[in-house]
Amino acid sequence: MLDRKKLECDLCVVGGGMSGIAAAVSAAREGLSVVLMHERPVLGGNASSEIRMWISHARGEDNRETGILEEIYLESLYRNPTKNYHIWDTILYDFVKKEKNITLLLNCTCMDAKTETGDFPFGRDKRIVSVTGYQMTTQRFIEVSAKFFCDSSGDSILAPLTGAEFRLGREAASEFGEDTTVETPDKMTMGMSCLIQGRETTREVKYIPPEYAKKLTRQDFENRNPDIYTENENFWYLELGGDRDSIGDTEEIRDDLLGLATGAWDYVKNSGEFESHNWELDFLGFLPGKRESRRYCGEYMMTQRDISDGRVFEDEIAFGGWPLDDHYPGGFYHKGVPNTDIQTPAPYSIPYRVLYSKNIDNLFFAGRNISMTHFAMSSLRVMATCTLLGEAVGKAASIAVKRDCTPQDVYLNYINELQKLLLDEDCFLPSKKRAISEACKEAILSVESEYIRNGEDRAHRIYSSDEADGYPYVKAGEAVTYSFDARNVSEIHIVFDSDINRKTLPGGRVESKHITRANVRLDVPIMHMPKTLCRDFKVIGELDGVKTEILSVSDNKKRAYHIKTDKKFDKLSLIPESTWGESETVYVISFDFN
Repeated sequence: MLDRKKLECDLCVVGGGMSGIAAAVSAAREGLSVVLMHERPVLGGNASSEIRMWISHARGEDNRETGILEEIYLESLYRNPTKNYHIWDTILYDFVKKEKNITLLLNCTCMDAKTETGDFPFGRDKRIVSVTGYQMTTQRFIEVSAKFFCDSSGDSILAPLTGAEFRLGREAASEFGEDTTVETPDKMTMGMSCLIQGRETTREVKYIPPEYAKKLTRQDFENRNPDIYTENENFWYLELGGDRDSIGDTEEIRDDLLGLATGAWDYVKNSGEFESHNWELDFLGFLPGKRESRRYCGEYMMTQRDISDGRVFEDEIAFGGWPLDDHYPGGFYHKGVPNTDIQTPAPYSIPYRVLYSKNIDNLFFAGRNISMTHFAMSSLRVMATCTLLGEAVGKAASIAVKRDCTPQDVYLNYINELQKLLLDEDCFLPSKKRAISEACKEAILSVESEYIRNGEDRAHRIYSSDEADGYPYVKAGEAVTYSFDARNVSEIHIVFDSDINRKTLPGGRVESKHITRANVRLDVPIMHMPKTLCRDFKVIGELDGVKTEILSVSDNKKRAYHIKTDKKFDKLSLIPESTWGESETVYVISFDFN
């Protein structure tokens, strides 16, 4: 008989990919006890060293995702300038482990769930009591009881275990009036990939393919043009399985993908069509990176029409901006282009109601499995967007726990509170901006710029203040000071310029904006911190001439700070002392207080 361990928490997150990490950290920072159950030895999911798909973002100027994802990115730029995947794994691990409210269960596969039926609020008929995972390293079953659960497993493992409603496959165009060419609904999905990465060396390297390698020719690569010297070649089109069972057939699809991947590298190395003599195979993924499987049915189902028509939701909690990038089910063997590339009105609005179950009382979800149609998923699925969804779930769960209410109650009664929590944590909501207190608006400000206290935490075309020149460049060492009648200050908000368009980083568009790398040329650049970011700063409070140091940071690696103070002051000063680029001026986007 194997041991069984029992844990209790406020929120149990199943799946430690980027969305699961964000959900767990977001909730833990609000004081919730969190268990993060992940079946792999490393965190990150598709972004981990096991799969190595880079994190794609919303397209367009100034649309970069911030919040928890930007924190992780800046930490990686500081600690991992060579984009080493093993260091990247440690960064994600450290990011979770440093949160004292998170219990991390690695190598733990969710395999069972206990539910109870009943007449729950808003027509829900079931709730989850606990989930059980098997941890292979300890040969132990671990049962986790929680008030709320979040499924960020990608494949929606809690759906078959709990009876949560879900969809799988492609909807017909007529069902939601979408612009898809699918006339009859089916079970087909986008496929999965086992990625390969090459490394350029200073000597000739031979490649002898395994017997199972698929023999490929130039004809096989029609509309797919491998080029190991370009920074955007990550062999994503080595894709299969969309015309099979995207869960049940994964092992067989993996075998076929390994033959395809090794065959592709054989073609690159031995066909004579590439200058690849000094290149060696540096990575071959044995764990397929999956794009699509089960999608939950939530309070609302987001469609391609919502995206393409630019619908703005009153319960907006995140944004997207990747194209409608629908991969054909046949994958590599589909004749013609491998995918659609239909631009979206970035940034587009994503509602909170797609993040919780329509029939399970206490189930959230975040990632590529949220409540959406297949065609909408072709845009919403990318990992930067999914990370935002995880952060929103963490904050929503914190409200549900503290208010002793359901996810639906959060929508009906506390959506403004949820949006404020997200805005305070540097999450960009395109239809919202932070509210600024009257005391801050009326205070005397030492710099001639109202942009610093307008609640807009980035220069963006959706705001009237879309010109970066409106934000003050403060001389290093000089204070930005508010003077006001003595009052209690509950919180202070600061945003610096982390160069979200990555114009101060080396390399081209792909190299400068992605935190990880595919193929490694000899001349790949070494990364560094964004030169615009404030490196050292202090926050000083003053009352009747007596100064109090509220915060002092050296080697700053964060874009934003939301500081709880709850003290009485009549002056507040932000003193930026230097930047990472050794500029004599520091760009301050926001500095305000409540």
